[in-house]
Amino acid sequence: MAGADGIYSVVRRLVFAPHAEAVRHFGLSGVGFSTANHLGLDHRGALWRTPGRAVYMFSAADPDRTAVSLSFASDSPALDLLDRAEQERITRERMAGAGWLVPRLLEDMSAATDFSFSSACQVHLDRWWEGRVVLLGDAGYCAAPTWGMGTSQALIGARTLARHLAEPGEDHTRAFEAYERELRPYVTANQEIGREGARRFGA
Repeated sequence: MAGADGIYSVVRRLVFAPHAEAVRHFGLSGVGFSTANHLGLDHRGALWRTPGRAVYMFSAADPDRTAVSLSFASDSPALDLLDRAEQERITRERMAGAGWLVPRLLEDMSAATDFSFSSACQVHLDRWWEGRVVLLGDAGYCAAPTWGMGTSQALIGARTLARHLAEPGEDHTRAFEAYERELRPYVTANQEIGREGARRFGA
C-alpha cells in the first residue's frame, strides 16, 4: 500500500507517526492566488517585506496576470485545516496596516478563484516505509511551499519506487529500501532549500 495523501496524510498518521511528530512548522503561513498584473511585471518577481510579513508577486506565462503570495508569521500549521472564510479573515488580520499594494491585494484575494492557503512545513521521518506500506510525495517528505517541488518529488518518487518494484526477483522490502536510499539525498537537498526559503520570507 502506498500513502500519497499529502502533508496531513492519514496513512502516515495511522502507520508511522502522529502529525505533531512528523510535521515541522517554520512559523510562516500564507495565501496564494492570481490577479491582475498591477506592477507590469514581465518574467520577473517583486518581493516586499516587513518584520513578520511578506508579499511576493511574479508574472510569467500571461503578461496580464501575476501570481501573488501573502505570507505572515504564525505559530501553527493548523491554519491549513480551516475553511476559506476563516483563512481570509486571519490573513486580513495579520496583514492589517501593511503598506505598499497590500490593501489592494487583500481585495483581490477575496475575488480570486484559485485561492490556496498553506503553511511552511516539512515532513521528516526516520523511514518512509513500514511493513508493506510506503509513503510517497508530501506524505513522506514535503520540502515546504517556500521551495515547491511537491509535484516533482512525488513524480520522481513514484517513478523510482515503480522501477525498484519492477526489478526481477526483488521483494517489496528490498524495493522500498532501494527507493528510499536512492531518493533521500535528493529530498534532503530540496528540504534544505525549503528551509532557506522560509528564512528568506521572514520565518
